[in-house]
Amino acid sequence: MEKNSIQAEIASYTGKLFRDNFGKGPSSVYVSIEHPFITIYLSDFLAPMERVLVGQKNFMKVEETRDYLMQELIPEIKATLRVTADIHVENIYYDWSLKNRSGIIVGVVKEESDEEELLSLKDYPNKDKIHDEIIKVSEQAEKAPEQVDSLFLNPRTLVIDRKGILVRIEKELIQSGFSEQLRLSKRQLEKRLLDPTVFESILDTQVMDIFVDWDFTLDKSYIILILKPKKS
Repeated sequence: MEKNSIQAEIASYTGKLFRDNFGKGPSSVYVSIEHPFITIYLSDFLAPMERVLVGQKNFMKVEETRDYLMQELIPEIKATLRVTADIHVENIYYDWSLKNRSGIIVGVVKEESDEEELLSLKDYPNKDKIHDEIIKVSEQAEKAPEQVDSLFLNPRTLVIDRKGILVRIEKELIQSGFSEQLRLSKRQLEKRLLDPTVFESILDTQVMDIFVDWDFTLDKSYIILILKPKKS
């Protein structure tokens, strides 16, 4: 099956999956596949009940509910990607922008070795400046990452990979069973620190969305920038 057909089939499946489980699906789903990542970008996605909670400023309640539901959906998403597209996803990350009514799902394809993923990422203009800003933000939020790399999946999707960012108090909270509370708090903190205008000046294009998620077990995180495509 051609790549475009695979992406279209995954988009159709994702729209139906979210519609069946949330009562309303996204108006559009944009799928991008570039080894070792697959991203699924959702736009105009906010269920009627969630709209009420957002109107009352209960953002964390919406995110918490979505987190619990996503944990139920992730095994199905992995299985469908494996059967439909022969894509063996090892880990799935996700995040939401309730203000923009958008969301992202990031699948990381299983690699032969732990180091292969980072070594495979291609260069792009001002990559070092992007990494410097990510390190600066990470230092403010927790600590400088042990490793940073990034990849443009397409002209509008930049995926940034961080490893080794958790500090001791965060690890203790995770061990004590406070992973969900930590995730919700870190989302709010890091998104305040990730200044779109800084990335816009480096990349010379508008930042439409910023997403962030973590795997506390692996001590790693992904930041995704959704950019406005430049006019050719």
